[in-house]
This record gives sequence, C-alpha cells and structure tokens, in this order.
Amino acid sequence: MIGASLLVVEDDPTVLALVSFHLERAGFKVIQAQDARSAWSLVESVDLIVLDRMLPDESGITFLDRIRRRADISSLPILMLTARATENDRVEGLESGADDYMVKPFSVAELVARVRALLRRTKPVKNIDVDELHIDYVAVQVTFQGLPVSLTRREFELIYFLASHPGRVFSRSELLDRLWEEDFLGTERTVDQHISQLRARLKDELIETVRGRGYRLVSTK
Repeated sequence: MIGASLLVVEDDPTVLALVSFHLERAGFKVIQAQDARSAWSLVESVDLIVLDRMLPDESGITFLDRIRRRADISSLPILMLTARATENDRVEGLESGADDYMVKPFSVAELVARVRALLRRTKPVKNIDVDELHIDYVAVQVTFQGLPVSLTRREFELIYFLASHPGRVFSRSELLDRLWEEDFLGTERTVDQHISQLRARLKDELIETVRGRGYRLVSTK
C-alpha cells in the first residue's frame, strides 16, 4: 500500500496541489492531471484514482464509465472528490462505479485514510523475504530465523515498510510522515523507540543506523 501510485484528476490548481501534497506526505507517488484527456493516458500506470466530478472537457461520471467498460482496468479503485453534495449526486456517483465519494470542502486526514482503506481492500500485497526474515502481510505475521516474532501493529508496519525498500535510508521525519497518522502529536523519538523495540526482537541484525540520516534495512549476506 505504501508507495502506491495515485492519479489525482482535478482542474482546480489549488485543490490539486493540496491533495497531491498530503498524499505524497503520506508516502504515495502522485501523478497529476487537470483534464480527462491527459488523465486517460495515465490510467494504466496507477493503483488508484482520485477523480473530480466536474472536469473541463468531460464529466467525471463519463470518465468513470469509460474506465469501468475497459476489462483491463475495470477494477481500478476510484475515489470521487467533488463539490456535488446532494444525496442524488452521491448515489449517482456510487452507482456509476465510484468506490468512494467525498464532498468538498474535505478533511485531508480523512482523504488519506479513505485512500489507504481503498488500497487495503483492492491492492494485492506481497509477502517479503530478506535473508532469514519472512513477513506475511495478509496474516500480519513475522518470522526470523524460523521463529515467530511478536510485534505490535505499528512495529509490523515499520518493519514491512523498511523491508519493502531494502538498503534505502529513511529519516525519522519520513518514517513519521509515512507510517503515523496525520494528527499524530508525538516526536521523532517515537521512531527511535520503535526501532529499538524491533532490534530487540530481531537480535539487532537487520536495521542499521546511518548517522545523521536515519535508518535502513540491510541484508546480512
């Protein structure tokens, strides 16, 4: 889910910038389009679409219908984000094939949460093996050197994220942005504490501190 590619289709540059900023801050790769024509050429390369209903060259409903009629992308998750707020508008959007429907003005924290929820329901996730570490995402289970490792949900998300990007260094602030909620009020020390707990459970063999930069998961082979 983290690192998924999202297409934001929105003709208002202010809203487009706001939505893109917060989705990128949450750890997603964001591609932007301000009209249906430019968006159509991008739909095959993304994992989810945030779609405005009123576009300058085509209605969002028609654009959505075109996607649902194409077998190769018909299951692509789509969140419709629009100022059209009546009950009839919501019903039409959902019955036209939108997986979720949000009305402007909106909470960016709720938007990020809904995107994550959609991806959890629709995006296949992979299990990960790094040396003697095995992570089963669906079962939420970790084994190390053949033995089960008991982790909190946050610790599990942290080790899964690091293992998804082996060798890449992430700063404490990046890990906070990507793994903690928008309204989290803690400090970067929270990351240090979770890393310390993971190291204790994994015999301090996989997570490396890169001085002045952050943490990374490394292979021991």
